[in-house]
Amino acid sequence: MRSMLGLLFAVALSAPALAQDPPPLIVTPEEPAIHRLLDGFNAAAARADGEAYFGAFTPNAVFVGTDITERWTLAEFRAFAEPYFAEGKGWTYTPTRRRVTFADIECGCVAWFEEDLQSPSYGTTRGTGVVVKGADGWRIAQYVLTIPIPNDIAKDVVADIKAWEAEHPRPAPH
Repeated sequence: MRSMLGLLFAVALSAPALAQDPPPLIVTPEEPAIHRLLDGFNAAAARADGEAYFGAFTPNAVFVGTDITERWTLAEFRAFAEPYFAEGKGWTYTPTRRRVTFADIECGCVAWFEEDLQSPSYGTTRGTGVVVKGADGWRIAQYVLTIPIPNDIAKDVVADIKAWEAEHPRPAPH
C-alpha cells in the first residue's frame, strides 16, 4: 500500500510538468535575421515604404496574391503596388505566429516560412514563402498570401467561388 501511495504521489508531482507546452523550436543563428527581414517587410508595407518593401525581395522574386490571377514577377508587382505606396496607401499585416524551416543543405542559405497574419481589411491571412541568403543577406524569393478557410465553411466558400467563376470567365493563362 505504501509503494502504491508513493507511486501516486510521484505521478501527482510530475503532472504539472507533463501538462506544460512543448519546448520551443530550436532557433538557429540565422533565424533571427529571417524574422527581422519578414518583420521589416510587413512594417514597410504598413507605412507604404516601397523602397524597403521591394528591397526585401530577390531580383527574380515572385509574389502570389489571394486572387487566382495574382502571380507577379517583382517588376509586375512593383508596377501594381507603387502607385498605392506613392499615395501613402500601404497594407497592414501583423504577424501572430511564424515558423521558419531551413533546407537541409550545406550552405544553410535556403529556408521557408509560414506566418499567420491579422489584417484590418482581410482578417486572418497566411503568408508563406521561400527566403535565400546571398551576399547582401536574406531576401524573399517567393511570397504567397492566402486567406485560410475554416473547414466548417469550406464547401460554402467553394460554392460561392464556383458561382462567381461561372459569371466571370477568366482569360487563358499567359
